[in-house]
Amino acid sequence: MTDKPTGSSANGTTPPEAENGAYNETYTQGPIIRRGNQVPATTTSKRLLSPSANDADWLHADPWRVLRIQAEFVDGFGALAEVGPAVACFGSARTKSNDPMYRHAHRIGHAIAKRGVAVITGGGPGIMEAVNRGATLAGGVSIGLGIELPFEEQLNRWVNLGMTFRYFFVRKTMFMKYSQGSIFFPGGFGTMDELFELLTLVQTQKVDYTPVVLFGSDYWHGLIDWLRGSVERFGNISAADHGLYRITDDEAEAVELVCKGIESE
Repeated sequence: MTDKPTGSSANGTTPPEAENGAYNETYTQGPIIRRGNQVPATTTSKRLLSPSANDADWLHADPWRVLRIQAEFVDGFGALAEVGPAVACFGSARTKSNDPMYRHAHRIGHAIAKRGVAVITGGGPGIMEAVNRGATLAGGVSIGLGIELPFEEQLNRWVNLGMTFRYFFVRKTMFMKYSQGSIFFPGGFGTMDELFELLTLVQTQKVDYTPVVLFGSDYWHGLIDWLRGSVERFGNISAADHGLYRITDDEAEAVELVCKGIESE
């Protein structure tokens, strides 16, 4: 293969054959085809083997990012494939350890683990730490799926199986794929994001039905009133869509709703 394929137009000029809207010559670059002024001046092999001791730009190029994304999926699938039944728990990283909601999350994590079901959290502090702590003290599987952020700490010390992701969408896939139920404690934008994505996937039948519990009625009722009022009234959801979630203040009920039918044998 020559460094500059015959008939290429790497200098940016329009080849004669393109004047009538057609190209007679095609340069194949793996699964990609290039014609006219899209034909590269050098081959892939030459660029790979060229000295680049002082050039690390390729580390930040989109094709390289694809490999990192692929690696995250492979690592995540490998780490979680044999976990067994699991419940995802979401909530604020800002919840303090003396907050009553922290204690609720701790006891719920403990109760889920006692039923032989793993817990999966975002691995951070606050509610996530409380759930992981409860599960670990119960001798259960306590999973933390962290995310690379400039202002977040490392995985909390109560995680016994953890992974930190670069990409939110890969991390979300792991939550969705490996949990059979979800509990949403009070939280901010991240918690809301996970909630509405899950409800959307179930509503559109992209995933099978999975129980969704909103824990803490005082916190969630404002949102639900808005959904039942403005959103439903304008026809953007149906009355039946409210059956996709349950609200409770009862720890035992929350655990029963998400664990029923999924405990390990």
